[in-house]
Amino acid sequence: MLRLSRAVAVLVLLTLAPAAAAERLRLVADAWPPFTDVTLLNGGLATDIVTTALARAGYPSDFKQVPWARALMGVGDGRYDVLINAWYDDTRKQLGQFSAEYLLNRVRFLKRRDDPVEFQNLQQLQAYPIAVVRGYAYSTDFDAEPGLQKIPVHNFAMAVRMLAAERVRLTVEDEYVARYYLARESPRVRNALEFLPKTLSENSLHILVSLKNPKHEQIVAGFDREIARMKADGSYARLLKRHGM
Repeated sequence: MLRLSRAVAVLVLLTLAPAAAAERLRLVADAWPPFTDVTLLNGGLATDIVTTALARAGYPSDFKQVPWARALMGVGDGRYDVLINAWYDDTRKQLGQFSAEYLLNRVRFLKRRDDPVEFQNLQQLQAYPIAVVRGYAYSTDFDAEPGLQKIPVHNFAMAVRMLAAERVRLTVEDEYVARYYLARESPRVRNALEFLPKTLSENSLHILVSLKNPKHEQIVAGFDREIARMKADGSYARLLKRHGM
């Protein structure tokens, strides 16, 4: 009888194990430092904020990094539960439910400290060569402005060095991304540059929870609730500080 009881207990545990494992949310994002990158502390700033808020809401999770197109498609077909780093787009509402904003991406220009460039409108910048990363979208107006002298480069690090070397007058990038890369430059380069005060564009960052997950509404509600609580209790600010922001 004792052996039978043990056998029944083992069968029960084996039956429950897959169900328990299935409760872990499958998070996904592409590599976008400092927000999402498996090589960074806790997967990056956005990954750390999202996993912390979800855990506080009762949803443990696992994170996987894949190219952007695969991440978005995977949320749409239910292969993944949560896309970590989504800008709002009406077409994406067909794939998942957006949370409220949990981070704000501010795209800003950088110049040399000793260069008297000012920015109130894009027409003012037509006389200045601007280093831009090839294939990037910065803002609808900036991308469509025909009078700007855009100098394509391979990456932001190259743009920063060209700016410091006076080969261009400006470059442009999300503020968090820029600060992440500037921190890895030499003091000579880093201290030579500064942001222009006026922001080019702002994009709110959200999680996108797959509509294929039957609990998507509860997940979003729990996430939004815990983000608000984290901001109130100071843990949100501590996460920003942990990631050097």
